Amino acid sequence: MLLDLILQVPAATDSTAAMGAQSINYLSLLFKGGIVIYPILILLLLTIFFAAERYLFIKDASRIDSGFMRSLKDNILRHDIRTAATLCKSTNLPIARVLEKGISRVGKPIKDIESAMEIQSNLEISKMEKNMGYLGLIAGVAPTLGFVGTISGIIRIFYEISVTGNFSIETISNGLYEKMISSFSGLVVGLLAYAAYHGINMMIDKFSINLQATVMDFFDTLNEPGH
Repeated sequence: MLLDLILQVPAATDSTAAMGAQSINYLSLLFKGGIVIYPILILLLLTIFFAAERYLFIKDASRIDSGFMRSLKDNILRHDIRTAATLCKSTNLPIARVLEKGISRVGKPIKDIESAMEIQSNLEISKMEKNMGYLGLIAGVAPTLGFVGTISGIIRIFYEISVTGNFSIETISNGLYEKMISSFSGLVVGLLAYAAYHGINMMIDKFSINLQATVMDFFDTLNEPGH
């Protein structure tokens, strides 16, 4: 019984050492994907940068200050248009700039006010959509780069087989798993860019709806009896 335990200890040690030797270093494995991995990594960094920059910008720009809206409405109801316009100019928010366009045209036909506010709304939304095209482009380019890396790797495998005549499973499997890394990496980066693109677009759509509701409330205030 004791002898069996003594014999099992070296066997277990050898097994642990083998597992340790076979443990995967994911970073070194990633760079075995070939030269295509480098542009894919660049696209990953660009995805993170554009997604973070747009998210922070839109989150800050889409704020609606309830105190600002209450003061603005009070000034309009008191017919103090100049103070209302000054309040909008001093508030660095897209919604304030849109309302300022309408306030500056109070007294003109409603269609003129609507047109000016609509143009300014489109300008503010276009600012939010800045650099969004890059995320959409990365979502399509990254997976394609990954597939290019895989196909070029397969071509190289068969070329080496034709030159060396070594048609072993080890040669084929090593080449294939290394080149599949590029395909996997491209798909992951493309998925991240795709998710960021649509997620940020949802934020822009939400801002657009809130902006429309605020503009409607502005016109309701203008149309209140006695104004």
